[in-house]
Amino acid sequence: MFKDKQTGELMSRVIDDTRNFELLLAHAIPTILVNGLMFIGIFIILFYMNVKLALLTLIPIPLLAIMVLRFSKISRPLFRKAQDRIGEVHSHLQDNFTGIQEIKAFNREDYERNKVRNSIKQYTKAILRALRLSNGFHPTIEFVASIGTIIVIYFGGLLALQAVDPLAFEDLIAYLFYVQLFYQPIMALGQINEGLQQALASSERVLEIINEESEIVEKKNAIKIKTIKGSVEFKNVSFHYIDNIPVLKDISFKVNAGETLALVGATGVGKTTIANLIPRFYDPIEGEILIDNQNIKDFTLSSLRAQISLVSQDVFLFNGTIKENILYGRLDASDEDVINAAKAANAHEFILALEKGYDTQVGERGVKLSGGQKQRISIARAILKNAPILILDEATSSVDTQTERLIQDALNKLKKNKTSIIIAHRLSTIKDADLIVVLKNGMIVEVGKHDELIKLNGLYSKLCKAQSTSEH
Repeated sequence: MFKDKQTGELMSRVIDDTRNFELLLAHAIPTILVNGLMFIGIFIILFYMNVKLALLTLIPIPLLAIMVLRFSKISRPLFRKAQDRIGEVHSHLQDNFTGIQEIKAFNREDYERNKVRNSIKQYTKAILRALRLSNGFHPTIEFVASIGTIIVIYFGGLLALQAVDPLAFEDLIAYLFYVQLFYQPIMALGQINEGLQQALASSERVLEIINEESEIVEKKNAIKIKTIKGSVEFKNVSFHYIDNIPVLKDISFKVNAGETLALVGATGVGKTTIANLIPRFYDPIEGEILIDNQNIKDFTLSSLRAQISLVSQDVFLFNGTIKENILYGRLDASDEDVINAAKAANAHEFILALEKGYDTQVGERGVKLSGGQKQRISIARAILKNAPILILDEATSSVDTQTERLIQDALNKLKKNKTSIIIAHRLSTIKDADLIVVLKNGMIVEVGKHDELIKLNGLYSKLCKAQSTSEH
């Protein structure tokens, strides 16, 4: 749903635009109500004092209304553009903070500094353009309002000087006093109109997120499943991220409960996409996916995902303690459960070696830990969840041989009595898989066990030979 949005842009909408929206609710609306009531009340007094002068007092009102509407029509897009620009500034900053190591490694400090500087300049130009319009609007409102006062003074003076039934001088002074009060709410509303338009522009950006419909829609009568056996079946599944660029084409396979399925193929053939379709991060364009012979669309999203554990190559750890990250697998678990999960993941020893043990802060995305340590914590998290279906997305890639053995041993414990979907990086780790599916160009080209596929002397056999040669 938000895969094409930058994190900084979304953060800008959630923080900056929401704060501007709060100003609308907390200040603009009460100001409008108070000044609106004052405007109506004073007009009633003016009308009661002198009907002719009251009607003359209203002469500038249509012009003021036209000006306000015109200003609102022009200014809101300008403020919206300014908010878009500050969102770009946040996106650049977020990229820089996250990629600071790469920036230093490639000596791109000046390049990134100029990018941020240019985005700030663009924001400055956008907001100044909106503010210049506002600064021209405010004195114009006051000038037009003062025309009303001049009209009252002129015609009120004529009424005071007329021979027949003249307007009393003290009544004219009182009337002029009320005229000043009459235009005060109008000028006050003109003053807050700038903030109002900025708040409305921000509210549009906030509502775009709130009103964004999820691509994954849960059925009204969806079933809340509590326990499953764990068989997974794909029936003629096709999928694409972009129209007319297929990622998966007519994929069909079945893995029985408790068995292990390995997905093999070159980068970009759709292995991770298959893994993402099972917990319904995406829905297939065609075909259906079954768990225990029932379409996964029949289940509630929360109950479906409760049956699935995911261990990916790109491990994400939250900025908290090791214990908190492991507990993410099951929040009500005891300390003993956490320790047992860490032991099963071969993580307990290195955790105890840390200064604060399980209370050690891992930093943003686990920056204070090595890749192998983060991977084992993610495995401990999955062990604690203890879901019947396990998805392993190249969980042993990019680590040294010794760490790989520790991780592989932990994975073997994790896979016990579970239906496992493994995206294989090192083919030597999937020789014992109950079923191996070989993908090419988004299609299944070979299916079978390791020995069967080797005998075929097809793509899988070539991949195994090429990997064996490279390792030696």
